[in-house]
Amino acid sequence: MRPAASSSGALVVLVATRKGAFVLESDPAREHFGIRGPILLGHVVHHLMLDPRDGRTLLLAARTGHLGPTVFRSIDRGETWSEAVRPPAFRKAEPGERVRAVDHVFWLEPGHPREPDVWWAGTSPEGLFRSEDGGRHWDPVAGFNDHPRNAEWTRVEATGTPDGPVLHSITLDPRDAKHLYIAMSGTGGGVFETTDGGRDWKPLNAGCRVDFLPDPFPEYGQDPHCVRLHPLAPDLLYQQNHCGIYSMDRREGRWIRIGENMPPEVGDIGFPVTLHPRDPRTVWVFPMDGTDVWPRTSPGGRPAVYVTRDAGRTWMRLDRGLPAEQAWLTVKRQAMSADSHDPVGLYFGTTSGEVWASADEGATWRCIARHLPEIYAIEAAGCAS
Repeated sequence: MRPAASSSGALVVLVATRKGAFVLESDPAREHFGIRGPILLGHVVHHLMLDPRDGRTLLLAARTGHLGPTVFRSIDRGETWSEAVRPPAFRKAEPGERVRAVDHVFWLEPGHPREPDVWWAGTSPEGLFRSEDGGRHWDPVAGFNDHPRNAEWTRVEATGTPDGPVLHSITLDPRDAKHLYIAMSGTGGGVFETTDGGRDWKPLNAGCRVDFLPDPFPEYGQDPHCVRLHPLAPDLLYQQNHCGIYSMDRREGRWIRIGENMPPEVGDIGFPVTLHPRDPRTVWVFPMDGTDVWPRTSPGGRPAVYVTRDAGRTWMRLDRGLPAEQAWLTVKRQAMSADSHDPVGLYFGTTSGEVWASADEGATWRCIARHLPEIYAIEAAGCAS
C-alpha cells in the first residue's frame, strides 16, 4: 500500500519479478499505462519500493549472479542505480555458533517518517537488518538476530517453502518508531513484536491456528503469509495465514479468524492481504487452492479477488473482467497493492507474468501488462515531480 504524495497525480506500479524489475507509469486518470524496464534483466528481484517520505528514492532487493544478495538504490526515480556499500549480512559466527548467510533480501520497508534515512530489510533465512543512511550501509539488528530464542524461532537452511524461510511484513506503528511487527514463514515462524526499537522481541500469535502441528495453538510456529497494519487504526492488524484470514485488535492481543466467513467452496487460504487506505474495515484478499496437495492456484482455475467492507463479517467476490475459467495462477504475498486515489485502484501480479488493475476498488478488472517473468511483488505509489 504505502502511497506517496504526488503533485502531478502520476502513478507508478513497481513490479519485481524473477528476471528483473519493471515500472508501469500511468496518466492521472489511470487509463493508460506505459512500461519501463527491465531493470537488472535476468536477476531475481524480490522487492522494489518507493520511499513515501520523498517520492523519489527507490530501493530494490536483488539476488544477482555476480554480486549475490544485495540492495540497489536510485535517487532519480530509477534512471540510475548504485549498489549498497554494505548489503545486509549476518555477523561472523563465533566458534561453536551456528553459521548463517543471507540467501536473498526479501522485504524492504521505509522507516518511520520521523527517521527519514532509516530503512528495514527482512531476509531468507530469517534475519532483520536496518540502514540509517538511506540504504547505503546495512547492519544486523542484534536484538532479533542474536536473541536468546532466535534459534527456536528461525532456521538457517534456505529450504522448506518454495523460496525458503523468510522474514517479511515489517510493519511500523505510525505513532511510535520503536514499535514494530515482523512475520516469518518457515519452521519456527509466526508474528513477533518489539516495543523498544528492536532490542527485544516477543511472539504475538495467540488465537492463530496451526493445522500442521500437534498443538494447533502454539506460542510460535505459525506460517503467516502477509501481515498489514492500518495506519488510521494502528491497533488493527490483518493477517493472511497458511491456515486462514485473521484480524487482531492489539489492545486485546488475540487473533480472530475472520476467514471462516468466506464461501466454503473457496476457503480462506492465500498469500496477500491489501487494505483500503482510508477505511480500516475494507480489506481485499486473493484466495488460492489450499486443499490436499496445496496446488497454490486459483480455486477451480477461476481467479477472483474477495473484499470485506465490514472487517471480515461478510465477503464479496470480485471477478468481472478476470478469466472465467482455465486460469491456474497464483498471486504471491507481496504481489497485490492499492493506490490512494478515490475510488481506490487495486493491482495484482501473477506467477504467469500478468499485471491486473482495477480503478473502481475491484468492481472491474483489466490486464495492463502481459508476458512478464514470474511476478514476486507489486507496489503502487505516487511520484513527486
